[in-house]
Amino acid sequence: MKIKLNKALFLEKLILSSHFIATRISSIQTLQGVLVKIEKETLQLFSTNLSSYFHTSMKIKNGETNTFLIEPKKIIEYLNYLSEQEVELGIEEKGIVISSGKTRGKFPLMKNEDFPHLPTISAEKQKIKTEFLNQNLPLILFSASSDETRPGLSGVNFLSNDELIIVSTDGFRLSLVKAKKEIKFPSMLIPADFLRELLQYIKEAGETLFSYSEKEKMVSFKIEEDEFFSRLIDEDFPPFEKVIPSEKKTTIKLEKEDFLRNIKLISVFARELSNVVILETDEKGVTIYAKNTGEDDNKTVQDAQVEGEKQRIAFNFKFLLEFLVTTKGKTVTIEVLRSDAPVVFKVDSNPDFLHIIMPVRVQE
Repeated sequence: MKIKLNKALFLEKLILSSHFIATRISSIQTLQGVLVKIEKETLQLFSTNLSSYFHTSMKIKNGETNTFLIEPKKIIEYLNYLSEQEVELGIEEKGIVISSGKTRGKFPLMKNEDFPHLPTISAEKQKIKTEFLNQNLPLILFSASSDETRPGLSGVNFLSNDELIIVSTDGFRLSLVKAKKEIKFPSMLIPADFLRELLQYIKEAGETLFSYSEKEKMVSFKIEEDEFFSRLIDEDFPPFEKVIPSEKKTTIKLEKEDFLRNIKLISVFARELSNVVILETDEKGVTIYAKNTGEDDNKTVQDAQVEGEKQRIAFNFKFLLEFLVTTKGKTVTIEVLRSDAPVVFKVDSNPDFLHIIMPVRVQE
């Protein structure tokens, strides 16, 4: 059996499918492959790591019914080097042959008997404006933990009441967005890694179909012929409300781009000193310097509007940079209670967003 394929489209879908396979060497071999299912004029691709699933399809001509499992890495590399726009896919008993002009490459098949079935979510699909996801998820995802041993912190928490609250934390910082409920969004904890993959793909889409299964503890997002599924994290999210300060003693208002540049400048020295930068306020502005440097060395002064008590606060500069690079706006407002209490960061461009960073304790 041989079929003609648009190389660019097949390569694009195979790369996307490969993002959802199991990558650990100890994983079941079946989960390290992409399942290909051909039914006459449709070619479907399936992949999963058991936590998330992906399914897509593309139109073909003169196909016959066939199902096989392939290891995608070498095939993706091979297709990238082919210059022709169309390739021929031949299916043999123990392998597939991809031909283009005078070039021919053969790739072995994997056993596919134990490949998991695609989840079924019978709930009604609801339409989400992709703009909603593109605007809000980047503000949240960078604060989620990458520590797999703490699953409750490795997800994005959606809390649905009169309004929708989206929040993440890694124990050192926290991001929170409040948004209007445009659809029936349930309260749930979705893996941040899954949402990062989703966000990379949906940037150009106008609309996303969302569905949720309480029974299966799963969500799905569908954009045209591409479907993304994820299991929800079955853990309690920390009581984040307790982290948000209810009072402040100092308010600092800074130009965002100047602040970003100054943190980058001082980070040159802070990298050698536990990544710690110190912000010290007075009535004229903020002095920014690296920990354990001389009184007049390795520092810069930024003009700022400062109201309230003088403060001296230390931060991991990497946390400051991630916040400043991710957010948009002209000004940043910093609200400080004490040097050892959570510090609130806000941007003028989004009054419904706040970010919290825990200061670093330093010796006086």
